[in-house]
Amino acid sequence: MSVTPRLAALFIAAGLSVPAIAAPCLPSGADVPPGANTTDPRKPFFIDTRGLDTTVSPPVRDPGKAGYPAATHLADGVVPPVSGNGNFILGASHEAAPETIPSDSVPHGRIVSFTMASAKARVFNPGVVRDDPLNCPNGAVYAAPTAPGDPSDLKLATSHPGPWERSVDVYVPAQYVPGTPAPILVFGDGGADGFYNGRDLFTVLDALIAQKKLPPIVAIGIGSGGQDAQGSERGREYDAVSPLYAEWVAQEVLPRAEKAANIRITHDPDGRATMGVSSSGAAAFTMAWFHPDLFRRVLAYSPTFTNQQWPRDPNLPGGAWQYHDAWTGAGGGPGAARSLVKDTPAKPIRMWFEAGDQDLFYPAPNMPDGMHDWTLADERMAAALAAKGYAYQFVLSRGVGHVDRSTIAQTLPEALLWLWHGYRPTGR
Repeated sequence: MSVTPRLAALFIAAGLSVPAIAAPCLPSGADVPPGANTTDPRKPFFIDTRGLDTTVSPPVRDPGKAGYPAATHLADGVVPPVSGNGNFILGASHEAAPETIPSDSVPHGRIVSFTMASAKARVFNPGVVRDDPLNCPNGAVYAAPTAPGDPSDLKLATSHPGPWERSVDVYVPAQYVPGTPAPILVFGDGGADGFYNGRDLFTVLDALIAQKKLPPIVAIGIGSGGQDAQGSERGREYDAVSPLYAEWVAQEVLPRAEKAANIRITHDPDGRATMGVSSSGAAAFTMAWFHPDLFRRVLAYSPTFTNQQWPRDPNLPGGAWQYHDAWTGAGGGPGAARSLVKDTPAKPIRMWFEAGDQDLFYPAPNMPDGMHDWTLADERMAAALAAKGYAYQFVLSRGVGHVDRSTIAQTLPEALLWLWHGYRPTGR
């Protein structure tokens, strides 16, 4: 699919700007989008290119030149300590931690799986389906126009109600005592076919629980609702700055998990963690942000604290970007100037998260809105958390891109130990 002259004329006639991409299946994501504001930070939709090297693909950021918060540079192969807060930069090599290697010397947890469908759901029923060009995943997103003068407002017209079906995996450690309330780790993009199916997580939990470094934690991997980005069920659930996904998990998924795996889940929010990658990483934080009464510990790799929310919320036109900074446009509604973390009293949330120095950079060039740089967004999120006194660790991984598997294998044991630091079970 391409933007033909006839299609461009239709956009103009409808009062919409013409998409800046002609080959929606092959967005470069390796350079500053055409026509972007890169020179005047006082004007709307400024894209900060300090320290950005676009001679490589994906582009790489130099943390020493990008104006990021101060960070501790770690020796090659060293991971952050399992206590303490702050920003850290990993060395260039990312060797897998020994706990990620399956071993017959430790007891293995069991995995119970079940399927959920929108037809039987109370929330997210019906689901959302987006019509993309044939053999072109996300093509409708890349080709969609934006509102005149506002590249942050995507005018996507190919989404409609539709069904979803997803798998859910429940990992129950061998040390779990039936009838006792278990701490849990809920992670998105899970399930048998999920982008992050959790098999390495289960291996690490086997090892750390056997070493008595972690309590017997039940992990629940939930598949996404399907597709990706704006206009999809996955995007609807993960990228929305809303309490709805947390409430769906609490009301519909956790009771099914308890019944299917014959377990009890603790009601202590300090014993409930969330985890995700990319958009499900942002959703992991959103779950705790809106419902610290349900979840308080968050772990995320390359979380999408960018402007991916769709449909647009006029009160938060910057979507998850507004966790750490105001919407980058001019004017807007009463919520446009808000930075949720900065402008809200600190909540009882503990967060570990990571980004690559070659993380996503404007993957949809038709949205040059100053809010689609994943590395910058995560650095800004770290600064916002630090300013409010949150317990957090932020890791910048060198030489890697979006949701890097080698970085996960290197850091996951330490991340889990830091995440659960200070946890004390509250009785039976």
